[in-house]
Amino acid sequence: MGIAPLIEEHLSLSAALQCEDQRLDARTVAALKVAYTTRFVGAELQRNPEDFHLVGGPALVPAAGDVVVARVREIGKHTAVQSAQGRRQKLFVGQLVLIAYGDRYAPDQFLAHVPADLGPCQLVAGGGVASAVESMHASIDAATELEPVGLLARGSQVVNLQDFAPLQVHIPSPAASVPRERHAVPVLAVLGTSMNSGKSTTLGCLVNGLTNAGLQVAAGKATGTGAGNDPNLFRDAGASAVADFTDFGYPTTYRVSYEKVRDLLVAMIREQAASGADVVIIEIADGLFQGETSRLLNDPVFSEHVDKVLFSAQDALGALAGEQILRAAGLDLAAVSGCLTSSPLATAEARAHLSTPVIDTYQLCDPQVATALLPRR
Repeated sequence: MGIAPLIEEHLSLSAALQCEDQRLDARTVAALKVAYTTRFVGAELQRNPEDFHLVGGPALVPAAGDVVVARVREIGKHTAVQSAQGRRQKLFVGQLVLIAYGDRYAPDQFLAHVPADLGPCQLVAGGGVASAVESMHASIDAATELEPVGLLARGSQVVNLQDFAPLQVHIPSPAASVPRERHAVPVLAVLGTSMNSGKSTTLGCLVNGLTNAGLQVAAGKATGTGAGNDPNLFRDAGASAVADFTDFGYPTTYRVSYEKVRDLLVAMIREQAASGADVVIIEIADGLFQGETSRLLNDPVFSEHVDKVLFSAQDALGALAGEQILRAAGLDLAAVSGCLTSSPLATAEARAHLSTPVIDTYQLCDPQVATALLPRR
């Protein structure tokens, strides 16, 4: 069958599903591009397609984490969607994707919120997040346009990512009432001035340095937008155990209640510490002014569970501001690294004004440099 008949078939399926429930046949399931965010749901759908169907109609209001089958209407900023393994799956108009609704906060890309209906929306993250764009960075292309076909359902219930998540947050709020284990392994957190400040590379190089020193390192990403890039980087660097918030059933953490974000952080630290690792390293996404990040820094729960912090910055001024904010929050700042260390001039500026050591990102791969950052016990 050629491309045109396939597109027509998808269009017909889409039109039908706007009005009534529809079963998913094996051929349609096999053709779905399953995204990174929906990998656990997608695996079960492909094993047992007869257990699922699609629901549509104007009365349905999607929620963050709800799984949707959508048709690609127009290619924009995201020309591909990441697979369960993080591979970029090239998108073509008319194809069907299995993704999740979610909110997104990305100063370099989109501010987007879950829409109030199943009308046209946008692909706002390559990891597989459907949302409605509120605003966008002036330098990027408009978001890829989607036409939701229907919400994935099992029985009478719409499927949410948390229904199939392998990890759960089993911490009663407030998390402050759950103290850290007495003999817990050391925990480091990596934060930054903003997205694209070099946090993930800093964390990956630190993982590699500690691994080169003979330590087992567990790594995690506690907040942000679901994508496979960072977890894969952590694995490539040598992490013995890796987790992110999508393993707990969250497509993104933006607009998740603060209490849930805090409990998620604690649950992730506990999960990674229980893996047998000697050290746990956690990335906190975006910048220090982002809502949940700002609240976490000033929450006693954070300092209770995190021993030391590394900070990634894009320039010396940002590094200085970050140092002041982190010190004011009472956190133990071990080092500054990140994108600024790509520039010898920016690095020299930072060293001239900071009291914190400034370490070239790739020097963190040195076992002596990496182990020197660990808390003394």
